Amino acid sequence: MQNEITLDQIQNFKGKYPKQLWSLFFSEMWERFCFYGMRGMLTYFMVTELFMNDVEANLQYGATQAFVYAFTFIGGLFADKILGFRKSLFWGGMLMIIGSAILAFDPHEFFFLGISFTVVGTGFFKPNISTMVGTLYKGNDARRDAGFSLFYAGINIGALLGGYACVAIGKAYSWHLAFGLAGIVMTISLITFLVTQRSLGPIGLSPLKSSDSSAAKANTRWYDYAVYAGSLAAIPVVMTMVAKTQYTDWFMYVIGPATLLYLVYEMTRYGWAERKKLLAALVFIFFSIIFWGIFEQSGGSLSLFAARNLDNKLLGVITLDPNGVNNSANSLFVIIFAFIFGYIWIGLAKRKIEPNTVVKFGLAFIFLSAGFFVMYATRFFANAQGITSLDAFTLAYLFITFGELCLSPIGLSIMTKLSPARLQGVMMGMWFLASAYGQYVAGILGAGMSEAGENDTLTQKLLTFTDEYRQLAIYALISGVVLIVIAPVVRKLMQEVK
Repeated sequence: MQNEITLDQIQNFKGKYPKQLWSLFFSEMWERFCFYGMRGMLTYFMVTELFMNDVEANLQYGATQAFVYAFTFIGGLFADKILGFRKSLFWGGMLMIIGSAILAFDPHEFFFLGISFTVVGTGFFKPNISTMVGTLYKGNDARRDAGFSLFYAGINIGALLGGYACVAIGKAYSWHLAFGLAGIVMTISLITFLVTQRSLGPIGLSPLKSSDSSAAKANTRWYDYAVYAGSLAAIPVVMTMVAKTQYTDWFMYVIGPATLLYLVYEMTRYGWAERKKLLAALVFIFFSIIFWGIFEQSGGSLSLFAARNLDNKLLGVITLDPNGVNNSANSLFVIIFAFIFGYIWIGLAKRKIEPNTVVKFGLAFIFLSAGFFVMYATRFFANAQGITSLDAFTLAYLFITFGELCLSPIGLSIMTKLSPARLQGVMMGMWFLASAYGQYVAGILGAGMSEAGENDTLTQKLLTFTDEYRQLAIYALISGVVLIVIAPVVRKLMQEVK
């Protein structure tokens, strides 16, 4: 069947954004409601409902999130080679719905089984919808960063709603209902994509769909079935490895080097120009590990910090759940400022003074550092019981969000710019694999904070945690300065890519 719209027609759009971006925006928005709603519940649920200690809960959080992002590499690989982005997205969404349904049925008895379905499902969903956004643009379209900033706003509308609603519903009413809500909105995400996918033309179709012969189509179906069967077979393996964090350690020791070796093999198939771009991509990937290791305290140590050491008054008059604020403040600020940052990049580009991508990454670390210095400063607003200001905590998230907006949407964009067409899914998967290592490191750092103050009073916990946040601020500042210093070298590797 002939596609109704061609890739050239999609990419030659008028205005700031292609119309197809909006359908991907809404599909991703609801998927992120599901993901961030569940993410925001994990550590608190494990401590209060599964009765894990703080150290164990932080390590479990890091392990779970690490597997979520590690599987994005596998999902990107199978999308590139067999399924295509559309089938991968649909299959991942179905697995996430099943995982949410299992958790809604009995989150205590089947916690790790439900989480494992969600892990594998996210691996197939997350990298491929981001890659399709990149495909809406021609290689050097200056509007690409703005498009990813808008797409990132969609991510965070879902994260804002899910991050606050799920944990609040779980704490006040029912954890069954909270996990079930995540599954309902994931279903909305999938329906949204199915209804609007015709407008994508050839984008996201299987790479094996080039032949019209019946034999080729039959072989393609068998390849698809093999991927589906293999991913289902992986679920009990993931369940075992997530439940025992020692297995997660072994997995992370292996998957990173193995992925690098695979990339080196792929690089041998390209010329020196493409190899230099891929080397530049690896620089961004390496520093993103450091960034996410610091940033992702939000789901671990900051979740426990919010539950124990924050008051519930914003601006002195608005009563809010501190855990809800921890889960959603970042997303609210992204929604407010993503469009502004997008317009800033477009305006600076028109005046030919836009900072290059490496400098943007450096600025991300400087903002991140400022945020964690403010987290440290919350100790100066505490009362005698160790309860400190929700206002200062929220202000810290404003700076952290500015850092995220300088790195994450730009990182999604630069992976699509630096990658050859046949490696875009793999490189997007590697970008999210870097997030896996960041999550893994975040869990270890959070566990270290909790271990140091396991039996402390609230005031002692406040001092222990904020001391560690100051150290993280220093690490972020050093990383930002290093990136800005090496920017000219990385720019040469990037060549014409900006």
